[in-house]
Amino acid sequence: MAAAANKTMGISRSVSWTLFRYIVSETLFSFLVAFLFFFFIFFVNQLLLLAQEILTKRVPFTQVALLVLYAIPSIIALSSPFASLVGTLMTVGRMTSDNEILVMLSSGLSYRIIFSPAIVVGIIISLLSFFANDVLLPAGTVQFNRLYRRILVSTPALELEAHSVKRFKETVIVTGDVTGNAIDNVLILDRTSDGERRVIMARNAELKDGGKEGLSLDLDDAFVQSSKETARTDYDYASSGYLRYWVPQEDMIQGGNTVTAREMSSLDVYREIRKKKADLNVRLEERRNKLTGQALELESSLRKGPDNEEWNRRTGNLSNFARETQTLRAIQQDRSLLIFTIEFYKKFSMPFGALSFVFLSVSLGLLAKKSGQTVGFIIGLMMSVVYWAMLLAGQTMGLRLGYSPFWTMWFPNITAISAGLILTFIRIRK
Repeated sequence: MAAAANKTMGISRSVSWTLFRYIVSETLFSFLVAFLFFFFIFFVNQLLLLAQEILTKRVPFTQVALLVLYAIPSIIALSSPFASLVGTLMTVGRMTSDNEILVMLSSGLSYRIIFSPAIVVGIIISLLSFFANDVLLPAGTVQFNRLYRRILVSTPALELEAHSVKRFKETVIVTGDVTGNAIDNVLILDRTSDGERRVIMARNAELKDGGKEGLSLDLDDAFVQSSKETARTDYDYASSGYLRYWVPQEDMIQGGNTVTAREMSSLDVYREIRKKKADLNVRLEERRNKLTGQALELESSLRKGPDNEEWNRRTGNLSNFARETQTLRAIQQDRSLLIFTIEFYKKFSMPFGALSFVFLSVSLGLLAKKSGQTVGFIIGLMMSVVYWAMLLAGQTMGLRLGYSPFWTMWFPNITAISAGLILTFIRIRK
């Protein structure tokens, strides 16, 4: 009897392991198909259009290919979670419509035989997605920006397009029609070396590559007006038939010196958040002290009554107190700190969305009746759109309304897990 029981247990374990490998292989295959679909969509939408635009400016093909290569990690990080959802739905939906799930359950196996392989695949995809998002994406983005800045310096036509506004370090250039390197109706806003505001207008201009010097604009029929910051009525103006205007190279590439949260790893973002919080606490302490001083001055002027000279200062003290209060509230809502905090939680929530999707996709796949693979693909696309909309809504609510960055970024994942568990419970009860 014992030998028979051991033999039966051995067969059961062998069957479970065979089914486990079968479901894992089917899920990985469907994930690969879905991943290629999403990768192609994002690749065409984001990279090929960019490459086409740059190639039209006569940029060498090898440099454009490198730009595309450096941008691929962002597409991988974006495609993986959605491919996990669609791939799992396609697998479970097909197995349900082909009655394979029914055979498994009729053989005495539990729903665990379905969830376990899917969860394992979800964990693997989440870890790979996190690696792409936290390691490959920052490295690729930094290299992409560096290469694009080099291309920009060698091909300045990339920056100035028709009917556009381009901001450099201390210069704003507004353009009209552009034909080749010829630009009509140019407006330039900048500051002189003395700090005066300057406006330069020209009927037309020719864009030239100044090499290491930067960007050169040869202006025809130019008009120049400069005015002092403190006395706008004190101004000078001049006109010229020909004027050469330079945008220095360091001004053209100054944007590359700033590393955003997207270009950092999660550890670097966390360190930056700690620095920003420490700086914020110092500024808040300074403002609180100023606010306390304004409150004491206001209280003093009110307590001394109308017979004292300070009574006449109460309106000014009240105005100063209100202004300091508004300043303190503005400092408390540090937008830079909020952006970094949201990006920090997003670096975890998006990759591990692949794991949270497993619970939802398996439960939805179990409801399929026929054409499960096709239906799973369609439902997966719809759920991907809903998830992306929830993620964008969470970012907006976190930045503009001040909601918790953790909950706004993790709410879509929590919703997917909760909905999956509820649907699974309903399925088991039936």
